[in-house]
Amino acid sequence: MAANTIFFMIFSLVAIISGFVMITRRHPLSAALSLVVTFISLAGLYGLLAAKLLFIIQILVYAGAIMTLVIFSIMLLNVQEEDLPAEERIIERVSITTLILLPMIYIIGRSFTVIKDGQFPEVSQDFGTIHSVGMFLFTTYSFPFEVISILLLISLLGVVVLAKRRI
Repeated sequence: MAANTIFFMIFSLVAIISGFVMITRRHPLSAALSLVVTFISLAGLYGLLAAKLLFIIQILVYAGAIMTLVIFSIMLLNVQEEDLPAEERIIERVSITTLILLPMIYIIGRSFTVIKDGQFPEVSQDFGTIHSVGMFLFTTYSFPFEVISILLLISLLGVVVLAKRRI
């Protein structure tokens, strides 16, 4: 088995497990920390795809800046155990979700058997470079980029308003 396949399996397994841990945590801070682990494993998958810029952006922006903002927001709200709603039948909910996701789990498992020799298809030399990503981001995807930046600003303002109410 090639090293790329082994790393792909490791990063995929870590992403799936940390995602599962994230949705089963009761406290938002522990769920956010599990999301950080998911982001780091996704960065590893980008690294395997030779997308150098996306790898660095995933680590710096998502696992770093965005998750710092999320954790800061959670800590600013100062969520206590008594503030959290009682979660009833969490095992049943997770089981039903897992049953619904079984086709996706089957497809992921099948993908391991499809890649028999461990060789991934070759990509072009400009795949994942600053120039190619910048061209997509500021030409094809300029409107979604602006919408996401506005949504992040609104969410930050919402957290400040909620925190100000509690003080």
